[in-house]
Amino acid sequence: MRLKDKVALVTGGASGIGLACARAFAAEGAKVVIADLAREKGEAAVEALQEAGADALFVACDVGDKAQVDALIEATVAAFGRLDVALANAGIVKAGDFLEFSEEDFDAVLRVNLKGVFLTGQAAARQMAKQGGGGTIVNMSSVNAVLAIPAITPYVVAKGGVNQLTKVMSLALADKGIRVNGIGPGSIRTDVLASVLDDPEKLKGMMMRTPMGRVGEPEEIASVAVFLASDESSYITGQTIYPDGGRMALNYTVPVKES
Repeated sequence: MRLKDKVALVTGGASGIGLACARAFAAEGAKVVIADLAREKGEAAVEALQEAGADALFVACDVGDKAQVDALIEATVAAFGRLDVALANAGIVKAGDFLEFSEEDFDAVLRVNLKGVFLTGQAAARQMAKQGGGGTIVNMSSVNAVLAIPAITPYVVAKGGVNQLTKVMSLALADKGIRVNGIGPGSIRTDVLASVLDDPEKLKGMMMRTPMGRVGEPEEIASVAVFLASDESSYITGQTIYPDGGRMALNYTVPVKES
């Protein structure tokens, strides 16, 4: 088991990619803390992990609120004695026309998707530095940190910031033995993507930009998270890995098989 006896925190862990990562961490022997605003889903996820034999805890947390993030770290340490892995995954999306985006929508997305990653990483790193022995931090980015989509402008801006934050954190924390890396998923089968998956034309447009010709699964992102959290990536820091089905390498569209 690659994470045996480690304590791993996952924000936004009640569903989707975050939940897949929490399950993968637990399967690799970690004690898992799921943080989310969706209390019912989060508690159900933790109950399922416990029934499968894992040590797990749910903590309700708004990652855009420093006091709540600090309390999250305190609850983690109170339950399990330390923190070894922090996955900053919590995120939201707001879509619209660029000329019509409100200041409130822009602020809301950056508050969760960028500020939340900063607050989570800073609080986690403080605990890791305090306890000694290093640690790993993984920030959830996106291919949209590099590839821009105007309809989700705040999301694109926030994820671009996450990439730079990942680099800055890796440099600031290297001397403390804390590695910081990012994951930039492409199109993954989650609730966020449901409206696209249910629309044949939108799905076709997505597949034209995806050389592997399929949508990714949350578990495929989780496997990258486990790699980055474990000693298998012991000489990697400041990097963002893109499990994207080949999208970022593509400079053209590909033919899609008609169903």
